[in-house]
Amino acid sequence: MIELRNPFIFAPIKLGYCTRDGYVNDKHINFYTKRSNYLGAVTLEPLYIDKGLREIPTQLGIDDDDKIEGLQKLVETIHESGAKVIAHLNHPGRMANPKIPNNYFVSSTDKPCENGGAAPKRMTREDMDKVINLFVDAAIRAQKANFDFIELQYGHGYLFAQFISAFINDRADEYGGDFENRIKFPLEVLQAVKKAVDLPIIVRISGDEIIPNGIKLPEMIEFSKILEQNGVDAIHVSAGSICSTPPWFFQHMFIPKGKTWELAKKIKENINIPVIFVGRINSFEDIENLKNEYSADYIAVGRALVADPNFIGKYLGNEEGVVRPCLACAAGCLGGVKSGQGLQCLANPEVGMKTEPLEMAKEPKQYAVVGGGLAGMEAALTLKRKGHNVDLYEKNRLGGQFNLAALPIGKNSLSLLVDYYKKALEHYVINIFYQEAGSNELLSKNYDGVVIATGSKPFVPPVPGLDKYMWAEVLEKDNMVTNSKVVIIGGGLIGIEVAHNLVENNNEVVIIEMLSEIARGMEMIEKTITLNSFKNKPVKIYTDTKVTKVEGDKVYVEGKKNGTITGVDYIIVTAGMKSYNPLEGALSGKIPVYVIGDAKQVGNAQTAIRDAYEVAKKL
Repeated sequence: MIELRNPFIFAPIKLGYCTRDGYVNDKHINFYTKRSNYLGAVTLEPLYIDKGLREIPTQLGIDDDDKIEGLQKLVETIHESGAKVIAHLNHPGRMANPKIPNNYFVSSTDKPCENGGAAPKRMTREDMDKVINLFVDAAIRAQKANFDFIELQYGHGYLFAQFISAFINDRADEYGGDFENRIKFPLEVLQAVKKAVDLPIIVRISGDEIIPNGIKLPEMIEFSKILEQNGVDAIHVSAGSICSTPPWFFQHMFIPKGKTWELAKKIKENINIPVIFVGRINSFEDIENLKNEYSADYIAVGRALVADPNFIGKYLGNEEGVVRPCLACAAGCLGGVKSGQGLQCLANPEVGMKTEPLEMAKEPKQYAVVGGGLAGMEAALTLKRKGHNVDLYEKNRLGGQFNLAALPIGKNSLSLLVDYYKKALEHYVINIFYQEAGSNELLSKNYDGVVIATGSKPFVPPVPGLDKYMWAEVLEKDNMVTNSKVVIIGGGLIGIEVAHNLVENNNEVVIIEMLSEIARGMEMIEKTITLNSFKNKPVKIYTDTKVTKVEGDKVYVEGKKNGTITGVDYIIVTAGMKSYNPLEGALSGKIPVYVIGDAKQVGNAQTAIRDAYEVAKKL
């Protein structure tokens, strides 16, 4: 039976904070402690049950008795906040990471994931018995570590979904074929775990894998009824497959919000045990909607609690302040874990930091921050939170170039970040001067220091005849080009995003990229979706090619592609950025100067925010 102090559960999200031993460390304790204060329960990141079944090298483990002590310490720390703790146990099957030495791969099939990966061994009865023992042993360790619940992962394209899904399971024995056979092995594991421990069991499923012939809702309704009959205490309904439909698995900004809620509602209507709703729940409106329109029993919140540890506390009225938003971008959370740096967050620079928390300044000072882009606004807020007085100078509009970031197709959620900073600046009563800050004026006001956050400007290659061109401002409604032939010089993130919008507005597009790779710097899911959208569209991409000359409506290129592109109506230059720092020279030696973000070194939104935070934190 599931009994919590409130309906809010922290969903299982991979942290990647271990060294390669799988043990709990202070980073785990700090992360979960910050987020457990106002929750009914916290689900730890997926716990590997065998060292050869890891998804990431830095994953938490529950594969050995020597892990119990650390897990127990973590569980007890979370219990002190009043929240209960869920052990999420998963076997990835063929989705174990092929890049991790000594990982092994088993499945209902011998077919690899269609999106790549290792070819698995088709499981024998001996293999199935080994899996059962792994889950039983892990469940017993969870009970010894004082976990309150166990959650078994039966969805998202992992091992048990590989049995349940008719798209994957091609067995000819008693564990393949019809639905009753395909669910037999997952039920065997469930029954063995229930027999081994006294803890309530939650089963997580994909209500729909969003692929033809994959797991679909009607079967999952029936499966949920069977799970209820087999003593499961709650069903956690998600969607997608890590193999076939990762945007749905990660609930990325490119997919519509609410599909998982609809699936959970349909299942809830057919069973008598609680249903946990999940999937891009990142606003108070979402929570109210789930309560009032969907009658959600429990609400699992993931990345919104990464972005703002007090998201639920603010919803409940127990914490003040503006909610730092989750953008559903996956840039910091997925990107950080994939890169081996561990979970980070584009919107929240404190996530994954090794440094100590923000401390109040011993002596308040007066600082000027020049530039109201992401770095400048973060610096101003951090300085103010430390107790300093801050004047922020911005000559145009707050948000700077990041105002354009929300304009590409599917990326409107990025506008939430600029909205947050505007509200937070108002909340902290930070002085904003909408003017260009000159060195004489800054020196005359006796500031204790100036933070330069003047950002970057587009780099324009020295191409003969390249006199008339546009940049990413073409994304703005007033500048949008239609029914034209457009050459884009530069095929990095900005160039590809601009091309995406142009193609959807009935333009013919040619992308010229000097390097062999396109879409550099683009988050993995966005890159895959965007490049797939170019198929059967009027888009040509020339890599290892450069523009040598422009004459009228002709663009001359050489390299892998040689020749002339004719009939060109517009040229857009997205060949990179260069730092813009007009003040440092005039101020240096006269006043302490701190250069941050793109003004110091061109990066991305996340690096700009993190740099601003780190610099301001030390002042």
